Amino acid sequence: MEFIDSHSHIYSKRFKADINDVINRSIDSGVTRIYMPNIDHTSIDGMLELELRFPEVCIPMMGLHPCSVNKDFQKELYLVEEWLQKRSFVAVGEMGTDLYWDKYFWEEQQEVFKIQSEWAMQNNIPIVIHCRETIDETINLVKEIKTDSYRGIFHCFTGNVDQATEIEKLGFWMGIGGVSTFKNGGLDEVIPSINIKSIVLETDSPYLAPAPHRGKRNESSYIPIIAKRVSELKGMELEEVARETTVNCLSIFKIHKETQ
Repeated sequence: MEFIDSHSHIYSKRFKADINDVINRSIDSGVTRIYMPNIDHTSIDGMLELELRFPEVCIPMMGLHPCSVNKDFQKELYLVEEWLQKRSFVAVGEMGTDLYWDKYFWEEQQEVFKIQSEWAMQNNIPIVIHCRETIDETINLVKEIKTDSYRGIFHCFTGNVDQATEIEKLGFWMGIGGVSTFKNGGLDEVIPSINIKSIVLETDSPYLAPAPHRGKRNESSYIPIIAKRVSELKGMELEEVARETTVNCLSIFKIHKETQ
């Protein structure tokens, strides 16, 4: 079976000591590609170094995370734009909105969301959306912008059935990760209603490790655990979940697939 991790911060310092083993474990578990979202200027070098070392496995995006949107966001945004003009990336991400950590720069977050969305459409690549405690607001932002070329993933989806339905109507996908395995994660009531063609798998490594590894460092080799949980909740064979989510991911990040 082939799996894809659509969202992993595998360039994190928490992987520095054993990155070769982490990559090998992922490959051994059937994970053939790991898509890496950028955060801000501090994550670019580490991310691109992993792409250089593991070009067939570690695939970078370019974007500005909402938690890095502050009074100096223009400098960070200029750097993102410069990189998008310099070379190709598979997506603009990780971008989005967040009212969990800081509510002070909410207006700026919305402005940056719209700017990065425009860049994604200009480059015909998807966006990868972070929306912690802002899912309704973010759905509305997407609705305002929506065009035929506008597509992407609601990363780390933990919403309800109605929100999932709205995202599907927009033609966007939902990233399902370790929360799906949590006893009180709430997704056991939601995933059965989501069309498998709207789901991609993710770890968000090193965060949100699935049970039974909850609380420990997450890694891409745990993707089959998440896939198994999705298969159980949807009453599907694991092989079918692997196949469908892999096809979904390759379809979303089609620029990379076409340029190989």
